[in-house]
Amino acid sequence: MPLRHELHSQLFTRPPVPTADFSGKTIIVTGSNVGLGKEAVQHFLRLKASKVIMAVRSVRKGEDAKIEITKNYKTAASALEVWPLDYSNYASCQDFAAKVATLGRVDAVVLNAGIATEEWELFEGHESQVTVNVISTTLLMLLILPTLYATAEKYPSVTPVLTVVGSGVHAYTKFPERENPKIFDSMDDKKISRMGDRYQVTKLMSLFAVREVAEKTASKRPFVIINTVNPGLCYTELNRSAVGGTAVAMGVMKAMMAWTAEEGGRTLVFASVAGQESHGVFISGSKIPNTGQSKFVTSAEGKRTQKKMWGELAEILERIQPGISAI
Repeated sequence: MPLRHELHSQLFTRPPVPTADFSGKTIIVTGSNVGLGKEAVQHFLRLKASKVIMAVRSVRKGEDAKIEITKNYKTAASALEVWPLDYSNYASCQDFAAKVATLGRVDAVVLNAGIATEEWELFEGHESQVTVNVISTTLLMLLILPTLYATAEKYPSVTPVLTVVGSGVHAYTKFPERENPKIFDSMDDKKISRMGDRYQVTKLMSLFAVREVAEKTASKRPFVIINTVNPGLCYTELNRSAVGGTAVAMGVMKAMMAWTAEEGGRTLVFASVAGQESHGVFISGSKIPNTGQSKFVTSAEGKRTQKKMWGELAEILERIQPGISAI
């Protein structure tokens, strides 16, 4: 069961320290001025990546993080770049992807940015977590894929990797919105929205999206690896907006079994070198088997839900970027 797996992993294991060589490689990490993303960036630099792009909502904060990182890694001054990217704005995602396309090579992309909140807010006409964790994440995934395929074609020995940072909490929701005629419409209706488990629901939806794209690209050549990584429970700012009972519960859980942000950052790097066997896989605890994935995901009902959700999401993405389905 996912819960048992999560508890055992958090209490009795630690992610291995990455040792892969990233010499000559270009890496992109979103949401990387703090937390797991920032730690992953430092691991990539330690492992000799030639270029690491920090994609951040606030360039000022990104530059502050770069200054701090440069103190630890002298190569960061020339290898590290800070690019603006705001998941709450579709145009920002499109502009970012267009800039990525100008790079001569991209070896790995870690889509790490995400939000968790119980406060109701609309971004681009959708509930904020739906926009950031599901729609914009999938939009970026599809818009960046052509650049990764171009890299694979230009460098036959390279198999680029696109990783979406997921969460084991996807298993802790019954996702009743799936029974409504339109999933996204029900999640955007403030009157009936269940904000208590909205983060869990959006992480499940994101996982469905990754699985769908991975299935559709499995036979495409040249090959690009697409996977999801569960970094586990870590000391980060993700739940900084939590209040009341949720804040207390998270505080207790973190005190009992949370990994450090540095340890969590290791899992993001692992996913970038996990190999072709990780395509479409939910990587948990730096291990390839889907032991941390909810059984619902691969059940008959889960597969039906995935197709239904993808149909709606594809329509939304087409309105944002006409022709994106062809990717």
